[in-house]
Amino acid sequence: MTTLHEELLRRNNFHTSSTRSWEAISGIGWHEPTPSELSLAAVRTLSVVVPAYNVSYCLPAVLDALEGQHHRHGFEVIVVDDASTDTTAAIAARHPVVTTVLRLPERAGGATARNLGTALARGQTVLYLDADMVLPPHVITDITARATDTTVLVGFRHNLPYDLHQGGRGVLAEHPQLGADHRVVWRPPVGRPLLYTGVTLTERLDGRPLDHTHDFVDLGYGQRYVDWDLPRMVVTCLVAVPRAAVLNVGGFDPEFGRIGWGMEDTYLGACLIASGLLVIPLRQVVGFHLDPPDAEQQWQRKLATWPGTLARYWDLMRRPAPTGRTHSFIAEVSELLRTCEVLRPH
Repeated sequence: MTTLHEELLRRNNFHTSSTRSWEAISGIGWHEPTPSELSLAAVRTLSVVVPAYNVSYCLPAVLDALEGQHHRHGFEVIVVDDASTDTTAAIAARHPVVTTVLRLPERAGGATARNLGTALARGQTVLYLDADMVLPPHVITDITARATDTTVLVGFRHNLPYDLHQGGRGVLAEHPQLGADHRVVWRPPVGRPLLYTGVTLTERLDGRPLDHTHDFVDLGYGQRYVDWDLPRMVVTCLVAVPRAAVLNVGGFDPEFGRIGWGMEDTYLGACLIASGLLVIPLRQVVGFHLDPPDAEQQWQRKLATWPGTLARYWDLMRRPAPTGRTHSFIAEVSELLRTCEVLRPH
């Protein structure tokens, strides 16, 4: 039986004809901010799924940015609180842009939170947005205008240290920079193993993954750019996917959340690519990622769990590519939904 890894070796990422066709129809560039009045922006429905854990320091700014979108059509915002110990759930429950708030009885991790949100979503497209990502006002229209049943639309992040954003105040007066994302400008360490592949570089590298792979086109057929491959470009801090495709592959693997941090989005990316979806970047879709006050300590805790989640990922890659799992996914998530507190009904 073909493994997930073997299936990726068969899949190209030739999305150029798709982006050029869209440009010809819309009259604007693929990477240009989209006018809110563009008729194509009304073609698909959208659900924003926000997993949230102890993000009271930044969640108001994130939700305010969603409320301030220039999009002329309705979209739903589903916040899944992962058993926070601060006021995260209360902030979400009282914000006018939020349509649904769930609270898990105990912490389960981002993968489980996103699965719950995906099960409740009514939109054809699901935008996974981290609860510390502040979006410029054109982003929702950019995504809804370009989304299809066969594409994964990838956005980017610009990290801001806490002492610069102080919970998000004044952030929207600035413009997030594309080059702040490691998938765009990447200067890896020399002399120590890289996180994903374990490759050790002996010389400095001025890495440009996005440019040097022609907007990820060259990452088809399992190709790599040093420590990056196509599944690794699917980062759920800001990524839009067809809901039906996520259900078909069984959603996120919840085991990642139990082990620690990372790789659940990479695994979802691998599953979606294996099922035939193209991964296309949107250079204009860049959000501010608002670091917490204890960012360095959190990062060290996350890195400590990385070997376990990476091992889980490669174990799954040696198994058959998942497909036909919609029914079982809905059944499993429905069982979990019964244990959740509903702070704002769907």
